Amino acid sequence: MNVPLNAEEEYRYSRHLILPQVGLHGQERLKSARVLIIGAGGLGSPVALYLAAAGIGTIGICDDDRVEISNLQRQIIHNRHTINDLKVNSAAKAISSLNPYINVIPIPDRITTENVLALIAQYDIIIDGTDNFPTRYLLNDACFMLKKPLIFGSIYQFSGQITIFDAANGPCYRCLYPSPPSPESVPSCAEGGVLGVLPGIIGTLQGLEALKLILQIGTSLAGRLLLFDALTTTFREIRVEKDPDCPLCGKNAAITSLTDYHEFCGVNSTPQTIHEWNISPKQLHDWTGKNSLQIIDIRTEWEVEDMAGLSDSTHIPYTSFTNRMHELDSAKDIVIYCAAGIRSWQMVHQMRQSGFTRVWNLDGGLLRYRQYFNKKGYNK
Repeated sequence: MNVPLNAEEEYRYSRHLILPQVGLHGQERLKSARVLIIGAGGLGSPVALYLAAAGIGTIGICDDDRVEISNLQRQIIHNRHTINDLKVNSAAKAISSLNPYINVIPIPDRITTENVLALIAQYDIIIDGTDNFPTRYLLNDACFMLKKPLIFGSIYQFSGQITIFDAANGPCYRCLYPSPPSPESVPSCAEGGVLGVLPGIIGTLQGLEALKLILQIGTSLAGRLLLFDALTTTFREIRVEKDPDCPLCGKNAAITSLTDYHEFCGVNSTPQTIHEWNISPKQLHDWTGKNSLQIIDIRTEWEVEDMAGLSDSTHIPYTSFTNRMHELDSAKDIVIYCAAGIRSWQMVHQMRQSGFTRVWNLDGGLLRYRQYFNKKGYNK
């Protein structure tokens, strides 16, 4: 049953009400709808703001991260006054400020196999604003099992993708990507960068698809992958067919329950292990001068030319690091760094697996190191 509008809402949404494809009945459908956004970052920001402005009655936002100053280049739902706040709380404030008639539900949790089914069961549409493969596969499988439409979006540098995975009417994520790439082959936006306006374009399109599904108008992107190139400002479309041999949605499906998605995607270390292998900028500074210390810069040649590294480091590019790992002395403490600490952590993981026991990752990379010492007044 649709939820009626009050007089102020009728005026607020008046530009919708005069659209024959929306009208009063359609606007009431929007107010009755429940949408869950996974991720309050680059994609989640425009999705949340536009769905709130459009009058979606209940918006859930799930994210366990906090706002950092580096987010503000693209995550427009946050601002400098909410730095260090939980992203979901920052987003909830922005939504409530924009539209007080929205029921916004902040969920400061990470999506896991234990909580995902109970969470998404409460919503009509799920929007994927995540940036990692384990969560994407997890959301895909859970949405298929509960027959919830999943609006997928991804961004990297100057390119973006968007489609809808609809259990009833189209292929699933596994039909498009049967197996995940290796973690080291796909750098994150933190490592590869992203043009700030790009998530606004893809995220807004995700919001558009959500509105169309709720209003039951137009043609959805189910079965179609839309690719956007920001450098040429061009779109192209790829038809995505349902895979009859898909282990999830195929005729002889083998996947009937959720699994360990980190293991499936080749991400085996626990958060505790990741923490134990990190070293802070202050710790590295305190170690400087030790004879038993090696500092390795694994950034690319152009990154080194663009921003000088630590003066006492040795440059071994990421692309050739595996073949040159034997050059390092396992009897010494080894600290590896890159721009933001993602690629370097992968190399630390590889070295630990190879038997190195005294190798560490500079947490947050060179950017966090420079930020820390700028704040402390060091001339670094």
